[in-house]
Amino acid sequence: MTERLDATGLLCPLPVLKARKRLATMPPGAVLEVLADDPAAVVDMPHFCAEQGHELLSQEAGQGGALVYRIRRGG
Repeated sequence: MTERLDATGLLCPLPVLKARKRLATMPPGAVLEVLADDPAAVVDMPHFCAEQGHELLSQEAGQGGALVYRIRRGG
């Protein structure tokens, strides 16, 4: 199960806060793709995943300067 969250145009800490809220509604093991163009997200997303017990599967360049983060929800 994969869901997508478009957080482009949002500045710190909103991409992480929106990802946290969405992940809370998902079952363990589900994957969330987050699109974010906030430069701080490069540091914030991996830190958020490590602190909350989620797995950062990938961090790749997307379209329009956004990065795509794939996060597997921890249990």
